[in-house]
Amino acid sequence: MRRIIIALVLLGAISVGAIWAGQLGLGPVVITREGEQKIILFLGEVRQVTTPGATLRLPFVENVETFDSRWLYLKAEALPIQTKDGELLQVDNYVIWRIGDDVKFKKSFPAGMATAYDRIDRIVRDDVREVIGRHTLTEVLKGEREAIMTDIASKTREKVAEYGIAIADIRINRTELPPGTEESVYARMKTERQRLARKNRAEGEERGRKIRAEAERDARVIVANAKRDAEILRGEGDAEATRIYAEAFSPDPEFYDFVRSLEAYRKTIGGGTTLVLSPDAEFFRFFDRIDGESRPGAP
Repeated sequence: MRRIIIALVLLGAISVGAIWAGQLGLGPVVITREGEQKIILFLGEVRQVTTPGATLRLPFVENVETFDSRWLYLKAEALPIQTKDGELLQVDNYVIWRIGDDVKFKKSFPAGMATAYDRIDRIVRDDVREVIGRHTLTEVLKGEREAIMTDIASKTREKVAEYGIAIADIRINRTELPPGTEESVYARMKTERQRLARKNRAEGEERGRKIRAEAERDARVIVANAKRDAEILRGEGDAEATRIYAEAFSPDPEFYDFVRSLEAYRKTIGGGTTLVLSPDAEFFRFFDRIDGESRPGAP
């Protein structure tokens, strides 16, 4: 019984020692923590990529290398970049990345993480410079900033994939004008805005003149058409009135002549009216006649 207990104790001690040695990278047991990736190398060649947990290896024959599987942060130093319109900007950025393929990463960077950081930083700098150089100052600062960062991330992601690196995001932290150039840049921007304002005002005035000319032309056409229609209606009304008069007075032309003469008297002779005419003038023919006959004693 004592031998069994001793054997169990020895077995437990050996297991604990193996686990402890595995945590130190020694012994046959390889312990992979959460957020780690480990590669087991047999004579320099990759035999296995571990996952979180315990894995066996051949001590002294197989080597183990540990890599970080978490997302990592790389901040680049500010660098001067010239925009499409000739403005100089100080631009800095950061990269969120991680090791996506341990085998490719190990083959690409046998010297370790330092060379990987340098390679990523250089690639990102080149892409930032190339993409920003195709845009104007206004686009970089405001108009297309989001599209620019997306373009940079897409280009870098394709380039670093062959190294076993995955890119989550690339962001521009700061875009500033170099010291001493703010006033000249602001002056150019002000001049450009004034030029655009003058251009817009001139175009607006020209458009206004066209609109007013078209409105005046349409107004003249409308008034002319209205006058024409009025004259036509007035002529039709006069013709209809003449027809009605003719129909009404055609049975007795003398009575019609008499009524028309009375209307003429009413319209021409009023209070204080003085007419100098011959007494036998045609206009007064009904003044000296009764029932068509001359009054007694009429001249």
